[in-house]
Amino acid sequence: MTMRSQLLSNIGELMTQDAEHRVLRNAAVLFEGERISWVGAADRAPAADELIDAGGRAVLPGWVDSHNHLIFAGDRTAEFEARMAGETYAAGGIAVTTEATRAASDQELEELASARVAEAISQGTTFLETKTGYGLDVENERRSAQIAAKVADQVTYLGAHLVPAGADAEEYTDLVCGPMLAAVLPWVQWADVFCERGAFTEEQSRRVLEACRKAGLGLRVHGNQLGPGAGVRLAVEFGAASVDHVNYLDDQDVDALAGTWSAWDGSATSAGTVATCLPACDLSTRQPLAPGRRLLDAGVQIALASNCNPGTSFTTSMPYCVTTAALQMGLSVHEAVRAATWGGALALRRHTGEDLDGKRAVGSIAVGHRADLQLLEAPSATHLAYRPGVPLTRAVWRAGELVWLPGA
Repeated sequence: MTMRSQLLSNIGELMTQDAEHRVLRNAAVLFEGERISWVGAADRAPAADELIDAGGRAVLPGWVDSHNHLIFAGDRTAEFEARMAGETYAAGGIAVTTEATRAASDQELEELASARVAEAISQGTTFLETKTGYGLDVENERRSAQIAAKVADQVTYLGAHLVPAGADAEEYTDLVCGPMLAAVLPWVQWADVFCERGAFTEEQSRRVLEACRKAGLGLRVHGNQLGPGAGVRLAVEFGAASVDHVNYLDDQDVDALAGTWSAWDGSATSAGTVATCLPACDLSTRQPLAPGRRLLDAGVQIALASNCNPGTSFTTSMPYCVTTAALQMGLSVHEAVRAATWGGALALRRHTGEDLDGKRAVGSIAVGHRADLQLLEAPSATHLAYRPGVPLTRAVWRAGELVWLPGA
């Protein structure tokens, strides 16, 4: 069966984020069905069933948002307001969301999460991960995983988000490693643990990672967010795909992460541990911004993600994260865009065809990859940082389908 072809042409700047990091001028992209089939100069483009005129505007891959907590109900405005008045963030605020999430129906949770996904798409996000972690008992983690699988591209099990109030930490860790893990397995691809003061100790985190690896899940770690800790060390030890937050790193942490990339050949199987930076969260919690520049200079692959959650980063805006990385983290616009597209795909092992679920690669514009594209209302991606806060997303294609066009 021949698929309808679409040619997006007259592109002023095409930032491919492919293996060659190319930025093309006066370019075009041909996609057939969900697959990109040609990329190159507009005056050499093949014929297509439909011609789409970019009008000299910039085209980027869709954002790959690799760290989210979308399955929740309730509001934590008061906590945010208190933090802005000078109170220090503590992980215990998660308990407020747990209570509201448990009280919400499946339909309410799905509708809330779907609205957040739609909001993300309207700002250029075409692939996203989300986690469980606000149920914190077997039944509520199971239904969170089931709902997450309906709205997100990949799902992470985060039963090890916080020990519920009144629970024994060791007994709860046993639950996370046993019955709760078994309950969520049909819907999740990854497992995560919040290895941090006020959450899970190094030894408890190790037990969670061991159990989840044995169950066949890929691994991620929340680490080094609120101070120095064992998160990075554990992520490297277990070969985790990412360690996220990474605000407080010493030289040994950076060297350990860099070492995971020393033998990387570009494949998924040899990829190291991505350091995922969450700048919107850093600003909200008033932590030092993650050292993205230092990590890149050391040879560590980084990702940018929104960390959408009700307590510390209630935003789905990847453009905001890219802008912050360029203006405040020392990244160039190109580096920030790469971290928010290809870097996120790398953190989710979807940067090549050698991924976890056999689907097309995302996060870059290359032949054979999924046709996830965004058109900016600007001649170059530099405008994301040059015009901070201005909505610049003009159109979004996901798997070759136009999924967002303002006014349409």
